[in-house]
Parts: sequence; C-alpha cells; structure tokens
Amino acid sequence: MRWTRTWTGKAHPHVLALFRIVIGLLFACHGAASLFGVLGGAMGTQGGTVAAGAWPGWYAALIQLVGGLLVLVGFGTRIAALISSGSMAYAYFSVHAQHALWPIQNGGEPAAIYAWAFLLLVVTGPGAWSVDSLLPYEKEHAGQEHPEGAAIAAPATQPERSTVAS
Repeated sequence: MRWTRTWTGKAHPHVLALFRIVIGLLFACHGAASLFGVLGGAMGTQGGTVAAGAWPGWYAALIQLVGGLLVLVGFGTRIAALISSGSMAYAYFSVHAQHALWPIQNGGEPAAIYAWAFLLLVVTGPGAWSVDSLLPYEKEHAGQEHPEGAAIAAPATQPERSTVAS
C-alpha cells in the first residue's frame, strides 16, 4: 500500500492539471458556441448565438468563454474557477431547479457538475503546468504548510544564497 501513496502523491499535481485543462476546455467550448455559433451554436438556437447583452445568457456565455480559457491555461485559476462555479450554481438554481429537485430530472447535470468541479479547483488550486505556478507569488509561497499540515509542493531546489557579503 505504501507504493500507492507514493505514486499517487507524485501524480497528484499532474492529474489535477489534466482535470483543470479538460474542464476549462469544455467550459470554454460552451461559451464559444453561445457567443460565436460554433460547435453547434447556443442551445435552442439551431446553430445561432445568444443576443449580445441579453441577461443572463450572454453574460453566462462570456463567463464560460473567459473563465474556461483562464482555467485552461491556469492563470488566475482560483478566481476564475470561483466566478465560474458561482455562475453555474446560479444557472442551476435559477433555470433548472424550478423544474424538479434532482439534476437528472431537471436537465441541470452539466451546471451542477461544473459548479462542483470549479469549486474543487478553487480549493485545490491549478495543479502542475499552470501560468499561476510561474508567478512570483506562487514561488514565494511554495513549500509552506497548509493549516491542516500538508506541505505545498515546492519547486526544484535552488542553491541557498550566501549571507556573507562579497
């Protein structure tokens, strides 16, 4: 069992990155379909687009496209994921929940899944292969302890700076 924990521990940031990339890509595709009429267009429009500025469809599509792309590349991941999660929760409760309680009954499965997937990314962060990991703030805080005691993965070791003046 010990090898399983070691293997999964090493794979964790990479699998999380793959999850982030796939979720971001699929979410961005929804936004592109609604805004530009590609990939079959907006739902219920026979290949068309949502009207510019129409509430809430156009704004939801904009959040889907921009949020999906930000999550895809891992830039501002937690904020983009939080906004995306909130928009999907709003979609679920304002559109789907009024028809039936369960997502399987009201057609809200994609909204519910996206809401929870993005919330997961808010909590876990972007994983490996993200623009966020290249930012100075992320590098400064790598290796610090989380409150529950699990260390954040530190980047490859760097030589320590000498404190002796040259």
